[in-house]
Amino acid sequence: MSRIASCFDKLKTQGRSALIPYVTAGDSEPAVTVPLMHAMVEAGADLLELGVPFSDPMADGPVIQAASERALAHHVSLTDVINMVAEFRKQDNETPVILMGYLNPIEVMGYDKFASLAGKAGVDGVLTVDIPPEESHDLLLAFKGNHLDPIYLIAPTSTEERIKTICANASGFVYYVSVKGVTGAANLQVQPVGEKINEIRRFTDLPIGVGFGISDAKRAAEVAEVADAVVVGSALVKRVGNNAGNTDNIIRDVTELLKSMRTAMDN
Repeated sequence: MSRIASCFDKLKTQGRSALIPYVTAGDSEPAVTVPLMHAMVEAGADLLELGVPFSDPMADGPVIQAASERALAHHVSLTDVINMVAEFRKQDNETPVILMGYLNPIEVMGYDKFASLAGKAGVDGVLTVDIPPEESHDLLLAFKGNHLDPIYLIAPTSTEERIKTICANASGFVYYVSVKGVTGAANLQVQPVGEKINEIRRFTDLPIGVGFGISDAKRAAEVAEVADAVVVGSALVKRVGNNAGNTDNIIRDVTELLKSMRTAMDN
């Protein structure tokens, strides 16, 4: 059983939803990332989502765009991100790690090489924002050969037919984008999110995570009532940016928010 499946099975028996924090690898400098990953697990994270810096992050709002720019200023590459996961695995061989990013860096490296290096480093899943299932055949073959779960996004506007297609190709979990727009959008409404999740559940037994627009403990707890996982990104990345260059303050502020979310979700 994969780390992702094992994690969700364990949480299901406990009656808990997963807390999945997102940070951009190499933000605000490369040395921050691995200590921050460990600190987030200690603060209550169940899975980790690590963003691969990219120069044209079309799905991301200004907060995560700025994080990519800070990381790219340190020349953080896809290879560097994979190496960070390998370093994290020296102390933690249990917490699932998902890479989130865009196709271009993977294409430059090559599907097979990327999947092999990522799998050996201890990556568990990959969310590639800008490649649809219909164009993923070769990438999915590379993932399958290296035990990587392909994570796909479902949008509020996704049709029933589209949801079927995505669920048929996904593994690990599916990621429901709770709002129309880019990361950091602030108009999340929980009732329609719950209705969409019920629709998605008709087509998959996979866990369903919800992200975009979750910025505080109250909203995290509300989403946890209807979803198998709560993904929080921009609210954490903003705290990294506010403390750029100060690792201790970054870890303090990020874990403070995560602890409050974990407590609210569990209560």
